[in-house]
Amino acid sequence: MTSDPDARVALIIEDDADVRQLLVMTLGMNGFTTIEAETGRQGVALVREHQPDLVTLDLNLPDIDGVEVCRQIRPLTDAYVIMITARKDEIDRLIGLEIGADDFVVKPFSPREVGARVNAMFRRPRSTVRNVSQPLLGADPDEASPASVATATAAPAIAEQVEGLLVHGTITIDTEGRIATLDGTELPLTRIEFDLLATLVSGPRRVWQRETLLSRIWGDGWVNDQHLVEVHIRNLRKKLGEDTKAPRFIRTVRGVGYRMMPSSLG
Repeated sequence: MTSDPDARVALIIEDDADVRQLLVMTLGMNGFTTIEAETGRQGVALVREHQPDLVTLDLNLPDIDGVEVCRQIRPLTDAYVIMITARKDEIDRLIGLEIGADDFVVKPFSPREVGARVNAMFRRPRSTVRNVSQPLLGADPDEASPASVATATAAPAIAEQVEGLLVHGTITIDTEGRIATLDGTELPLTRIEFDLLATLVSGPRRVWQRETLLSRIWGDGWVNDQHLVEVHIRNLRKKLGEDTKAPRFIRTVRGVGYRMMPSSLG
């Protein structure tokens, strides 16, 4: 472990010594103090002990696989989690993201790419959600189309503000405390899920394009990773108890993105 007391902490869970050393070097160059684990169980223990800001997690570990490690550490930390694997098929990617990973890197990877992805994640705003003028749809949300979204003009549409909170129906979001509740019960959201929900609620009548959500939450340069939005929206819906056939909170606007249902239906 490096010794800079002011550096952000990254835990590297990787059984391959060469890959581990490459990550130590890459993350060190990007300002992180690094901790290393060779097994999944050791990694879980180090998460408990050090509460890192970032975890890189190999999918193929010698004791328990990375998916199970991610499941075990998610209740312990809100650290960013990047899963690293040699397997390229989409099933692994979706499984990893569904259980709380924030990103997915395939070996062999470029140190520059890893550094850029990490820096983009840590540039995400964490304490506030900007309330900006949002275009209103001129028709019922069920009838919304890409053309109507592109040409719509209207007054600002922002969530109701109550004592510094964002409120939409039975959803309440404390953006500074990063706590979201539904019907008075706190939701167990990951960082990305919280940011998605807060963004959607900040402009509840706006149709948020996938590209816009990627730029706001993941950072610039992610326009080709729209599956990230889809997977995390699906996870968010599950935690909201959504029935996708009759959504209570988040509606898909086909071919465009997502918007909140009217708060009277929340």
